[in-house]
Amino acid sequence: MAEFFQEGPQLANQYASDDTLRQYLRWRLPASALASVEPELTRLGGLAANQWMELANAAEAAPPRHVPYDAWGKRVDDIVVSDAWRELDRMSAREGIVATAYERAHGAFARVHQMAKLYLFHPSSALYSCPLAMADGAARFLEVHGDGRTGDAFERLTTRDPARFWTAGQWMTERTGGSDVSGTQTVARRDGDSYRLYGTKWFTSATTSQMAMTLARIEGAPAGSKGLSVFMVVLRDERGMLRDIRVNRLKDKLGTRALPTAELTLDGAPAILVGGEGDGVRKIATILNVTRVYNAVCAIATMRRALALASDYAARRVAFGKKLIEHPLHAETLADLDARFRAAFMLTFQVVELMGKEEVGEASEAELTILRLLTPVAKLYTAKQAVAVVSECLEAIGGAGYIEDTGLPRLLRDAQVLPIWEGTTNVLSLDVLRAIDRNDALAPWLAEVRRVDDPTVLRAVDAIEHHVRCAQGDAERQRGARRLAFAIARTAAAARLLEHGSEDVTKRWTSRDLTGNLA
Repeated sequence: MAEFFQEGPQLANQYASDDTLRQYLRWRLPASALASVEPELTRLGGLAANQWMELANAAEAAPPRHVPYDAWGKRVDDIVVSDAWRELDRMSAREGIVATAYERAHGAFARVHQMAKLYLFHPSSALYSCPLAMADGAARFLEVHGDGRTGDAFERLTTRDPARFWTAGQWMTERTGGSDVSGTQTVARRDGDSYRLYGTKWFTSATTSQMAMTLARIEGAPAGSKGLSVFMVVLRDERGMLRDIRVNRLKDKLGTRALPTAELTLDGAPAILVGGEGDGVRKIATILNVTRVYNAVCAIATMRRALALASDYAARRVAFGKKLIEHPLHAETLADLDARFRAAFMLTFQVVELMGKEEVGEASEAELTILRLLTPVAKLYTAKQAVAVVSECLEAIGGAGYIEDTGLPRLLRDAQVLPIWEGTTNVLSLDVLRAIDRNDALAPWLAEVRRVDDPTVLRAVDAIEHHVRCAQGDAERQRGARRLAFAIARTAAAARLLEHGSEDVTKRWTSRDLTGNLA
């Protein structure tokens, strides 16, 4: 009797096999734009299943190392990364995963084109999507707030030339807090026409980037967030040495292990003030808006990858006399996970579309307000869904899914950063309340969703409006903020699914309680 070996799940071309992405693009893109981007996305789908994935595996197998001193005792603070990590950098530049957004070849749909590429790249990138997110955020910040003092930084962040391409770090977190940056202790001291920074940054992701955007308090500026300003730091001199920056250590993290994350001391690091003095937290929201959308796109991409593996395995694995997919309960479980993914996908790409319209000046005031509301909603909701969906998919593969060399544990570990990075679920839920209070963001969104002629969605928006109107006092409103954000997310996704006309998925999605317990 032949010895049995179970065949593992296989990845097909990640564009050609993705009905959700292909149907969405055919629905939203003009015919000429679709004809232009599909051949490229098909090619990238092949890379995602093969070459990119091989590079990601190699990068994970050789995580970054901190070398504080050279052989002769000189402080060098080198962060050694693998050849695979460097190749992912070069390939991301050549493919224009950041540049596509700023070339704007398809006008308001440039972000849709770009984020479709990111969606294919992320699960096979060993989290190289992180430095790309911050490069994109920095590019947008410089586009909005920059001036001649930042030199060629914008061009480098948005080039397709690997020899010139820069990524960026984002240094906000200090020992005093994560999301609460009001207590930032980094000091900026004038040095002629520039500044020098002094302080410690507790988490600095993508520390091998060429530049970083950071918050600091100019000497004499008032306490609190209003006294903070935004600075650009070019990390290394012409010899490749860090400029008055000391790497204290690399962080030993649950996941994202190929991504270098460091704790730094700034000891007079030269910096350029960008966007004027003060009000830095409000200004740096330009970066956060971009990186939060990246987070949402990476979350739905993670869900899609886990589902691709679980679905393929279900068609290969035989248990109790038939394939897993032929067992009604297993098929029902995968169908429910697929509906959760598709709903999250539709919500995320609604935000991507609005972002693209804003950047080319085509968004109406109502659309800008809806973008302000849905950006934190999409980020917080898709992140939580990603962890849950990947966990279920790992379970659907069984004991083999728990084994490290299948790659599935890495997918789950890496998903766990998504609800934390760029604002936790609670922090972003409170940001949704701020959008409602300061921007009157609920009214235009309710008006838009009410155009969908569906009784389930209409009941949901009525319940959301009633909850916001009737909540008494700050404490009660804050206690319900997470439930409100999730209700908005589920209802926005339902409306989008109905617009798209995905009948089976829409029926499955709208059969659940969209608002949850808003009481």
